[in-house]
Amino acid sequence: MNYTFITKTLSHMQKYVKNRPYHAKKTYAVRYIAGQPVKRIFPPLNLGEVNHTVQLGNPLLSSHVLEVMVWNIFKQQRTNWLSVLERFGKKTQLVLLQEAQTTPELISFATSHYLAADQVPALILPQHPSGVMTLSTAHPVYCCPLREREPLLRIAKSALITIYPVYQTMLIMVINIHAINFSFGLDVYSKQFRLIGDHIIKHNGPVIMAGDFNTWSRQRILALYRFTERMMLGEVNFMNDQRKRVFGRPLDFIFYRDMNVADASVIVTQASDHNPLLVTFNINKAYFYNKTSCLNSL
Repeated sequence: MNYTFITKTLSHMQKYVKNRPYHAKKTYAVRYIAGQPVKRIFPPLNLGEVNHTVQLGNPLLSSHVLEVMVWNIFKQQRTNWLSVLERFGKKTQLVLLQEAQTTPELISFATSHYLAADQVPALILPQHPSGVMTLSTAHPVYCCPLREREPLLRIAKSALITIYPVYQTMLIMVINIHAINFSFGLDVYSKQFRLIGDHIIKHNGPVIMAGDFNTWSRQRILALYRFTERMMLGEVNFMNDQRKRVFGRPLDFIFYRDMNVADASVIVTQASDHNPLLVTFNINKAYFYNKTSCLNSL
């Protein structure tokens, strides 16, 4: 028996297991669609490969206007969260939630007003897991759940990359993120953006990246801005900026590419410890017909 070969093989396997993404086997998205069984979706083997076998159905947009809501919903621990969602969320094509807990009330709202709701469980609570959740008026043709462990608290934060049809074969990438909160230095914080960056670079069409970035320090904000600059993402600015702040710095952001901002506002509410962000994008339809909007092979 070739013990040298076996030893080397085991060594390679140990290195692979050690270097795998955190909880690779436990990282998945849960999809909720009205009238259908709940479905788990695991990270794709070929990252960035759009599933062309998916029945596209209606595109995300019926006109050149795209409305988006972004909100850390604080696990629905406060009253009136549902009334805020019903008033502002159901008018949008996309809702990007952070700390969304899969209570019956939230799932009912999501499946009543949207075609699909995808959640990446980060914190597995006894009854209802909590994590980022993206609600959409179109079925995604690509879904990549991501998780990263908090180095100090040893719990996970999650992110979700989804892609939706816009016009015919044209696609838009949507990234919903809840960033690492407590860490020494920037290594773990910046690590979250690496795989996201790989996706953005390969995508030729419009991109939205939004969520709770936990940018409570100057170093974190600078790291985020360096990343968005490399990705050629613009920032949505708010005239009446009532975003949640820690040490005077905003935590919630919306970044975008290949679209124009028509309107942006912050909704002041006591329904969460974060205020929801609303943005209206104008998309030049002619742009899509003149530019292929799909992912290249990674």
